[in-house]
Amino acid sequence: MSELACPCGLGLYHQCCAPLHLGNTQAQSAEQLMRSRYSAFAKHDVDYILKTTAVGQQSALDMTAIVDWAKSNQWLQLEVVQANEKIDKNHGKVEFKAHYHDGKQAQIHHEVSHFVKFQQQWYFLDPTTDQQITMKQNCICGSGKKFKQCCAQFV
Repeated sequence: MSELACPCGLGLYHQCCAPLHLGNTQAQSAEQLMRSRYSAFAKHDVDYILKTTAVGQQSALDMTAIVDWAKSNQWLQLEVVQANEKIDKNHGKVEFKAHYHDGKQAQIHHEVSHFVKFQQQWYFLDPTTDQQITMKQNCICGSGKKFKQCCAQFV
């Protein structure tokens, strides 16, 4: 088995993010999911990016753009600035800096991402989807609650 470092920076890939990417285990925290998503970008595993996005947002993702973004950059390092796993009962947020090289120069993507835990599984709430969501419709996370009472403040 390869002894390659995990792109997320925490140990060896086969022990760190690979079990998540292969579906053998689930992220136990918002930070772990965010780290595994960074590693998925570095490994060009866009299927993992899709399946770890909130279920109600998956069909709205621009998969071509995600593939292009993942493949057109060399992913250098992940820096977790801070993680708050308990904004409320089912939401967390992670502030991070993704260091990458775009083929011309080094870049830093600085973001505060929000996550939701639904049926014991963490999902990314993508604020970039072009969805028309009303406050009274069912939430994008699948909780059955109205959007305004669940994930609205995080997207």
